Amino acid sequence: MLVYRTCLLICTCLSVLTGALRYRSWMATQPETDSGDQPQTEFFTVPYLTVVPALSAVYPWTFVITTFVEQNIFTLAITLVTLFYGGKYLERAWGSAELVKFLLVISVMPNFLCFVLYIVWFAITGNVVRSFSTICGGVALQAGFLVAFKQLVPEHMVTLFRGIVKVRVKHFPALFLLVNTLSGPIFGTDVTAVLAWLGFLSSWTYLRFYKRSFPDLGSNQAPSLKGDASEIFAIAYFFPDPLHRPVAIISNAVYNILVAIRICTPFSAADISASNAQPRDNASFSTLFSGGYNNASQSQVGRAGTARAEAERRRALALKALDQQLHAAASKNCAGGVGPSVLGETSLDTSFERLEGQK
Repeated sequence: MLVYRTCLLICTCLSVLTGALRYRSWMATQPETDSGDQPQTEFFTVPYLTVVPALSAVYPWTFVITTFVEQNIFTLAITLVTLFYGGKYLERAWGSAELVKFLLVISVMPNFLCFVLYIVWFAITGNVVRSFSTICGGVALQAGFLVAFKQLVPEHMVTLFRGIVKVRVKHFPALFLLVNTLSGPIFGTDVTAVLAWLGFLSSWTYLRFYKRSFPDLGSNQAPSLKGDASEIFAIAYFFPDPLHRPVAIISNAVYNILVAIRICTPFSAADISASNAQPRDNASFSTLFSGGYNNASQSQVGRAGTARAEAERRRALALKALDQQLHAAASKNCAGGVGPSVLGETSLDTSFERLEGQK
């Protein structure tokens, strides 16, 4: 559990350091403000800690660390909460190595694509503000975590404000994109809106086509699966029902192009079947706050009957039946009756069927 803790420390230190450097740059310009040509706030940048399209090309490490740099206390608090709860959950579910890979993808790809987009934006419009925009913050990271939760616990119901608002986890990505898209033109946070969409698309692409996952031990599947070919994780299912068909048409066209140029590998029927058989909601979303997994009686959305759960249940029933038969046979022998061997008297099928009917 070291990855998410390390990220918390890095985010706090980089945000404080960047804020201090920006404040020092602002203070250094104060004696010159009498001339009336005070620089705009957007130009108080730290190009070696954050991505600035006009300056950061010579600082490649910024495409990784700028995700952990926040410019105000409010967004810093949101990112720290996301890393603490979401990072802890995903590190427990995937392991430290997979979480590191995921963090690199949702940091580097959105920041680099946003950098290219703002360079093109400046080249087309000539607006110098775009070339000096600061690209930073954990918005792409938050979008990526929501996509991961949609994959792991899509049907879990989150209750807010004492039951007044109830939202399923699978709807959070669309709501997150909607809020950030609207905030762009309203509050002038266009960088945030762009990073939200790029973080969403980057994380979904990685989880859909590239991340290695392991199927249930009780199923006859390959040792590992590449990507998630399940129908419920198609990109169209991240949006409301009326948008499913248009999104599916667009996404299928893009997918066919990517397959044609061999960026993506088409899924086989076996891949789709294996991904559909993957367990969903095997841990309640409340583990983000409790730090542990709930059992079946506490999880209202866990899918009973997955391959692993079924195998474990049947194994437990078989062992219980065997134990009962051995005790019964031992009792008969103690009473003085000498009959057939114990194993010859044991009938697992009958006892197993009786216990199965009691479940």
